[in-house]
Amino acid sequence: MDLLNTLVDKGLRRELPTRAEALAVLATSDDDLLDVVAAAGKVRRHWFGRRVKLNYLVNLKSGLCPEDCSYCSQRLGSKAEILKYTWLKPDAASKAAAAGVAGGAKRVCLVASGRGPTDRDVDRVAGTIKAIKDQNEGVEVCACLGLLSDGQADRLREAGADAYNHNLNTSESTYGDITTTHTYADRVDTVQKAHAAGLSACSGLIAGMGESDEDLIDVVFSLRDLDPDSVPVNFLIPMEGTPLAAEWHLTPQRCLRILAMVRFVCPDVEVRIAGGREVHLRTMQPLALNLANSIFLGDYLTSEGQAGQADLEMIADAGFEVEGAGEVTLPQHRATAGGCGAHEDAGCGGGCGGHEEGAAGGCGGHEGAGVCGSASAAASASAPAPQVDEVRRDLVSVRRRGAGTDIAPNA
Repeated sequence: MDLLNTLVDKGLRRELPTRAEALAVLATSDDDLLDVVAAAGKVRRHWFGRRVKLNYLVNLKSGLCPEDCSYCSQRLGSKAEILKYTWLKPDAASKAAAAGVAGGAKRVCLVASGRGPTDRDVDRVAGTIKAIKDQNEGVEVCACLGLLSDGQADRLREAGADAYNHNLNTSESTYGDITTTHTYADRVDTVQKAHAAGLSACSGLIAGMGESDEDLIDVVFSLRDLDPDSVPVNFLIPMEGTPLAAEWHLTPQRCLRILAMVRFVCPDVEVRIAGGREVHLRTMQPLALNLANSIFLGDYLTSEGQAGQADLEMIADAGFEVEGAGEVTLPQHRATAGGCGAHEDAGCGGGCGGHEEGAAGGCGGHEGAGVCGSASAAASASAPAPQVDEVRRDLVSVRRRGAGTDIAPNA
């Protein structure tokens, strides 16, 4: 396919695809899926080899959130029967983190429910970061605490945090449909605060909430403009007791196309398969490693994931290797440009669209251009996603182990 050859060439040069090209990836047929995976896999291997970075989640404070994010089991009004507990003590959080590190995790992600941290909360998390780093030499720590106020990102950086996660989740035009208690602009502001403080910005999306192909392109191109070092791709876990419990729109094939599109748009950025891979990719998970270079190990915040040992076996069986603690995740041009998000215009893919001309180069680079002469591919890009008849609630399990319990974690 001329489209895929063009996208591979652009990815190897860190040249951005057009919106029409990205839409065309989502519109490819199942017959062409392996070609799409192979093409995006060339870009992934060029920048990241066959390494897979492991990340481990620690839910510092679970449930009882005042925000109304429709996808979240911790939201205001949620009837999901999840674990609910207040802040873990630093030693308990460090013990939970150590299980992930022992399983091969290179980064520990500290997450807390809520709109955003108070200054006292930042102090609390600072103590937890210190405890984890004192006991786990060389581990990266990413904080995910919600919306940040002025100065809080700097304080987290001073406390030893390496990164800050705050996802955009969906397109700006549809954001109000899933959340009303804060705005899309609030989320963008927090990512920018993390950047300005020298933290490695981590920001991604959730697919499967009923969005269109255009919505997916909008959010990924917006992420590209924000220039995160890592982009987690979540697939909605439809938890009983949440407004989106009946949303089962994803197939393994669509998940793979979404990951391929993200890889083409952000070729030299850490693309992470995050929540929902077991639910929606299922037996196709190993194939997705050809697209993403990073995954979460073990369980998620409120739901259980694949057994940690099964994750390690999957990586080995697929011909990949776990990234070591001494290896640098990002390609040299990004790592040497700041790595922790401090660079201003390195970007995911040669500027990440951070400057106007970044989106205007290449084949049909102007807005709305054809896909390298393939008008039919662009025209079909708005085709609706296939209907999913099978609802697999048996694949969604509430987390009952690890942080907040007396049961050993899954790592």
